Formats: sequence, structure tokens, C-alpha cells
Amino acid sequence: STASDGRAHGKRDDLSGGTCLRVEMASNAQDHHAPLRSMDGKKDEDDEEDFEYSPFHGIEKGAVLQEARIFHNAQIDARKCQQVITRLLYMISQGETFTKNEATEVFFSITKLFQNQDPNLRRLVYLMIKELPPGSDEVIIVTSSLMKDMTSNRELYKSNSIRVLCRILDSSLLQQVERYFKQAIVDKAPVVASAALVSGLHMIQGNPEIVKRWSSEVQDAVQSRNPMVQYHAVALLTQLKNADRLAISKLVSSLTRGNVRSPLAQCMLVRSVAQVIADSQVYPGQERPFYDFLESCLRHKGEMVIFEAAKAIVELNGVTESELAPAISVLQLFLSSSKPVLRFAAVRILNRVAIDHPLAVSNCNIDMETLISDQNRSIATLAITTLLKTGNESSIDRLMKQMSSFMVEIGDEFKIVVVDAVHKLCMKFPSKFRSMMAFLSSILRDEGGFDYKKAIINAILGIVRTVAESKETALTHLCEFIEDCEFTYLSTQILHLLGEEGPRTAHPAKYIRYIYNRIILENATVRAAAVASLANFGLKCPQLKSRVRILLNRTLFDNDDEVRDRATLYLKLLDKQQGGEGEGGEGADAMANGNGVAVVNVAQVTKGMNVSLAGFEQALQEYLGNGAAAEAAFDVSTVPEKELVPVDAAGKGEAGLAPSLNDLSLKSDFEETLTTIPEFANLGPLFKSCEPVEMVEKEAEYTIACIKHVFASHVVFQFNMTNTIEEQILEDVSVSLDLAEAEGYEEVCTIPATKLPYGVVAQTYVLLQYAEGAMPFGRMVSNLRFIVKEIDPSTGECEEEGYEDEYPLEDVYMSPTDFLHAVKVSNFRNDWEGMDPETEMADEYGIGCRDSLQDAVEAVIETLGLAPCEGTEAVPPNARSHVCLLNGRAVGNAKALARVNFGIDRNMEVAIKLTVRASTPDISEAMHAIVAEG
Repeated sequence: STASDGRAHGKRDDLSGGTCLRVEMASNAQDHHAPLRSMDGKKDEDDEEDFEYSPFHGIEKGAVLQEARIFHNAQIDARKCQQVITRLLYMISQGETFTKNEATEVFFSITKLFQNQDPNLRRLVYLMIKELPPGSDEVIIVTSSLMKDMTSNRELYKSNSIRVLCRILDSSLLQQVERYFKQAIVDKAPVVASAALVSGLHMIQGNPEIVKRWSSEVQDAVQSRNPMVQYHAVALLTQLKNADRLAISKLVSSLTRGNVRSPLAQCMLVRSVAQVIADSQVYPGQERPFYDFLESCLRHKGEMVIFEAAKAIVELNGVTESELAPAISVLQLFLSSSKPVLRFAAVRILNRVAIDHPLAVSNCNIDMETLISDQNRSIATLAITTLLKTGNESSIDRLMKQMSSFMVEIGDEFKIVVVDAVHKLCMKFPSKFRSMMAFLSSILRDEGGFDYKKAIINAILGIVRTVAESKETALTHLCEFIEDCEFTYLSTQILHLLGEEGPRTAHPAKYIRYIYNRIILENATVRAAAVASLANFGLKCPQLKSRVRILLNRTLFDNDDEVRDRATLYLKLLDKQQGGEGEGGEGADAMANGNGVAVVNVAQVTKGMNVSLAGFEQALQEYLGNGAAAEAAFDVSTVPEKELVPVDAAGKGEAGLAPSLNDLSLKSDFEETLTTIPEFANLGPLFKSCEPVEMVEKEAEYTIACIKHVFASHVVFQFNMTNTIEEQILEDVSVSLDLAEAEGYEEVCTIPATKLPYGVVAQTYVLLQYAEGAMPFGRMVSNLRFIVKEIDPSTGECEEEGYEDEYPLEDVYMSPTDFLHAVKVSNFRNDWEGMDPETEMADEYGIGCRDSLQDAVEAVIETLGLAPCEGTEAVPPNARSHVCLLNGRAVGNAKALARVNFGIDRNMEVAIKLTVRASTPDISEAMHAIVAEG
């Protein structure tokens, strides 16, 4: 709005608070060479070259209020008054508060300046009244002066008084001057019309009924030839009709057919069109409303309009490749623009599109490769990350070489974006993990902050989860990193990871040197973590036990108590484990006291215990206080379990989320949690954790979600439960499963939740066993069983006795997809030809009407639960047939590959031919059963 004043008068009319530098310029308007401060404060010329002096330095409120008394002088000095008002505005912008008496005194003195006709002083007076608004009993004093200016012939006074009045008048007084606002909207002077329209935008928040009566005048202003007036009119009209979907649709329809010349108004119209398209329902084969208008805006002469239209097109819900094509073509032209801002805007939009439509953006790869060397590092970063999303397998090595020199020149926040993109690219092309792992290890040794280093380590571990053969390479890189790591947290986490994963590698002995170096060279925290990591090698690798014992004995003389205590404990565990192996008894699992009572076992020490720290402390104090220490060893089984934490405090937004025990781990969060439960400790590696399934309706008394954890010959059902009834507490909560229709399973055990208070999440588990190598599926009827105890509302305590109750849950289903895990391969043909042709099964299916062939491909991929390979998940534009290659692993590390041929007719009916090869014919049959039943 203020820009229109400047265009009309060649002056800057800024009435917003906080822009004190502009206010200062206005106060100097009479003499551009006059200093705002006296020459007494002049500094040496040499000092001024390297020191920027603030004209507001050292000002005090009391002194400025004293200076404000010059407003009462009979002969007003406009120059001095401008300086004082500028200082007052500066104090307000810095958060200085005025008492009611001070504000009233300043306000009354300011009103006397209306007698002076100096234009620059008058503009500052307007601004001061806006920033220090008068009270309800003081408004009437200044209203007459503002009304006089509002009806004057001077456009500067007229426009600024309109802006001030809309801010200080209440609804009753606004109705009295409403006709002046209506007249101002259709005023011939653009500065006046623009001021009235902007005032309407401010007033619509508090007085919408008044502004709605201006509709006809605003409609006339939309036809104005002045770009700023037209923009403000379109903005106000859009706000007036925004609540009515039908009205905004009619408005957009009329404006798209009209003559909107202002680029800003055109951008506003494009946004309204995008909103209308988002709210409309489009059926298959039907064209989107107003899409032609968006496409025509791509040919607009204004660059901002082109970008706004391109952004609107790429953000359409379910946008197709054909709809994207014109927008991407225009953005591709801007990639070679000489203006950095245009290159940045274009590559940023393309980067966003590449997330969901990498194939559509791949045509721009050649242009984006030239931007890698762009002087603007933001542009180069976006170009790199876009290329990583859209690049093909043959271009990866070249990109990695280009990025090695590029990473040194950008900040950590951009580096993290690049690292994340490299991680995602490796998931897409797992055969190139060596070059990407080498790139990540090289930048891991460069300088960088904590978040950057942690992002690299997480990316390396993510690659290991995707490509199992990269595990030893990754661990070696991490060992080299901790040799010179400045972050204690990362060192301890990596040492913990080495202790967990190192003993499982083919040559675990090579990691011991790196770990023992940390005991010699690092601080106490890292040394303690290294001791625990080293002990894991001794406990899990019998061939290394003697060597580990020698190294741990050396740490018994460490300066830190924690290091010495850990070394003593682990040496005791190693001795007991060795003694148990020699006797063939339970000593391998537990240390015992003299009476044979189990005190603590190896798993509790290495994997942790689910105990309350406060309860642990209290139990130790009682043990030491009652003299029991002289008679028997401390029994850990007497320590109470960890108390349940309310959902909000625990930070769990959903019942299906599991807590993360370690930030850096190759195990999933669920696997970390399950291995701490003794009943599940020996089930072997976790094959798959399925998505949470809600077992009750949202309005039910209890919130329950089921998560299925599949092992080689067992399935663990985890039920996450929340009690939403404040007056009850549930105890001994469990879920019973009826296996009558799931004959392949046998129940092993049920672990109930001991207590379920209001507002907390608790878990109960059911463990089932099945024949190894089988994929049994079926339906299981489930019921929630518990003991209800009422809570006395007056005391908040629950009753001692309760009653048993049951609550029916949704049925639990085991399907073949639960036994399949998506795994990408780089060379599908080699794996396909390597499978036994005898296991091949082929059949044809009709999957009904679909919106597009791409929609059909995505549905089949989701139904089968396999990973698309070689980019075949993307369907070319306007294709009528397509072949999708899928790969995965079945439980027991068995392979499963599928080739799906798609075809679509004119009626959008889709048919597929599914060809499967697997390690066993049973897996091939199971995959066909998935499609037949799905």
C-alpha cells in the first residue's frame, strides 16, 4: 500500500511502526545534508570508517519526553519536532512502554502539530498517532483534525488520514465516517483509493459488516488501471467472499474472464484459483476447473506470475505427468536465466516436484548439472539434491565426484540436506552403495558440527539397513571416525553400536584395537562406554574372552569410579560365564549369591533392566539400612518396574509408536524394546514389524492398537493400550486370542500389563509359534481381559477389590504380506534368472477401474508389499501398458520376485498378469493368493 504513495508522489509514505530508518529519512527531507545529531558527537574520520555510529545511541525516555515539550511552543520548529518524533518512534519500536499519563501528555502535545503545514512533519504526526493510539475518551479530540485532512484537496493528507482513522476509530464512529471511505475507494487519485482499500483490509477483521457494504465500490476499483489499486481491490474482494465457497468460485470465474493487468493482482488470482481447484471434486477423465487459466499464466510477461502459476500447478492434488509438463518446461527455461533469484526460484520448485515425480523432472538434469558450480551456494545445493532425486544409476559416480569439492563451500544446514538426499538415493540404487559409502566416509572426516556429523552417521547406518553387505565397511568407517571425534555423545553411541554389531561380524577381533584406544585416550564418559563395548566382545565371542579379560584388567586402575566399577562388573560376568560353561549349569546366564539366589544375569546387564530408578535407590537404601548387607547379596528382583508415563509427558502422539532406546542403532526401535523382555530374548532377529492396526473405534472407552512382530518361527502381538476413563484403573490387563481359525499357530505365553491407570500407554504381549519356513494365515478372535477397580473421586485412591471384565476387540488377521519384506535390488534380471524356473507361477487378474495406470501400479505395489526395482514404479506419461519389477524377502531369508504386466483400456479398466518366482513354490502360491484376495 505504501508503494502506491511513492509511485504517485515520488515520496515514501510509510506508516508502519518499527521502520525507524525510513522515519529518519523523512525527518531529513528538508535538508539532506543536515545531521540528525549535533556535531559535538563527531568522531575521528579514521574511526568512522570501521565503526557504524547509531543516531539513537544512549537516548533515554525521560530526556526525550522533556524534549517533546517543544510541541507546545508558539513558533513550531518543524526540523526539531521531526527529530523528537523520530526518537519517540524509535523507543516504541524497541519495546519502550509509556505510562498512561506520559502517553496522554505526548498525544495532546502531538495534536498541536496539526497547525503546522510542513508535509514531512505531518507524515510523522500521522505515524505517531497510529503507534501511540489514543484512548476512547481522547479519540474525539484528534478525529476532527483527521476528518478535516480526509476531506482536503491534498492527496498526501487525505490518504494518510484515512489510514490513521481506520486504526483508531471503533465501530460506532466508523459508521459515521463510512461514506467518506466509500468515496475514497472510487477516488481518482490512486494513492487515496489504495489507502481506503488497505484500510478495508484492516477493518474487515473487527468490523466485517461495515466493509461488506462497500462491495459495489470495491468492484469498481477492480477495473482501475492503476496496478496497486487493482491489487488491493482484488485482495479485499477475495477476503470479503473467502468464507463462501460458491461466492469465491463465482468471483474467480469473473476475474479470469476479466482484464486483470496488475501482476500482484494476477498472483492473488492464481492463489484463489488454486484454492477453488483444491476444493472441487474431479472425477476420472474430467478436466480440472480453471486449469486452462493456470496454464495461460505460464505465458504471462510477469515473472512472478509465471512462478506463482507453476507453483500452483505442481501443488495440485494428484497432479498427473501431462499436467506437470508445461510448468516444468517453463521452469527449465529459468534454470539458465542470468538472474540468480529466478534460477533459485525455479530449482526450488523443481526440487519439490522431484520428491513425488522424479521422472518428470529428469529432463532438466542437464541444465541442473551446470548449476552445481553456481556462485550462489543455495542454488547449487538445491541443484545437487534435485539431481540426487532424479539421477539414474549411471550418473551416480559422476555426482559423487562433483559433490566432494562442493561440500567444502556450503554451511552445515545445506550439508545435512545433501546427506539426506544421498541416503535416499542409495535406497533407490543399492548396487552403488560403495561409491556413496566412500563419499559419506570422506565428508565424515571433514570439519563440521554435531548435527551434521550425526546426520552422516545416521545415513551410513541407513545404508547398512538397506544393503546388508555394507555392514563391515560401515563399521570400519565409524571406527576411523571415533579415532578423532570431538563429540562425546557420538563416540559413546558408536561404541555402543560396535559392542552390539561387532561380535556378529566375520572378523570381530579387528574392532578391539579401536575400542581399547578409546580407553587409553578419551575422557571418562567415553572410557566407560568403551569398557562396556569391549566386554560385549568377551561375552559374545568365546575365542576373544581371554584377550578381553586382559584388557579389562588394565582398566581396574583407571582414575574414574565409573570406569573401574564397570570393569569390575564385566570381569565378574566373564568369570561367571566361563564357570557356567565349564559346569554346564545356569552360571552362564546368572551370577548367584552364596545361597544360590539369582542376583543378576548377563542379559540384564548387557541389555538393561526395566526398573524404576527412584525405586532402585529406595531399595538400595533399605538394603544398607536394615543390616541385610552382611547376610545376603542385594536381589535385583525386589526392585519395582519402571512406572508408566502419561501419554503427553512421554511424547507419544500415537499408541502405536515405540520408544527409541538408542539414536544410533542398526536395530529397529521395536527390536530394541523386545530384546529387553526375557520371554522374547531368544527369538532371534526380528524379520518385520507391521504397521499398527486400531482394534477399537475412536470413541471407545479404551484405545488399543495391535502391532505384529514376525520372527523366523514366532509372532509377537504387541497391544498398546490407553485407558480413557478417569474413574477407573485396570489391572492384570491382557488380550486373549482364539486360534480356532488359525490352525498353524500355537500360543506360547501371554505377558499382561500389571496396571493401566488413566491417560497412560501400557503394553501387553501374546507370543505365538508356527512351523519354521511356513507362512500360515488366518483370523483370530480377540478379547481384552482385565480387572476393574473404581477410584474414589474424593480421595483419588482406588478400591482394594475389583471385578473381572472383558471387552471385545476387532479380529486380528495374519496375511501372507506379513511374512514378506520389501528389498530393492539393482539388477533384477540376474536375480530373476538365478531363481529356479520350477517355482514360477503366472496368472491374470482384473483389478477394476482406476484413475490412471500409475494409480494401478501403486495399488499393486502396496498390496504385495514388495519393493519396486530399477525405477519401474514410475509409469511414462500417456502409457497404456507397463511392466513393474518387484523384489522382496520372505521370512527365513527366502527370495520372492514378481513381474507384473499392466494394461488399461478406454474405460479405465485395468488388467494385470502376475508372474512370480521364489525360493519355494509355497511363497509363489502365497503371493498369488494375496492378489486374488486383495
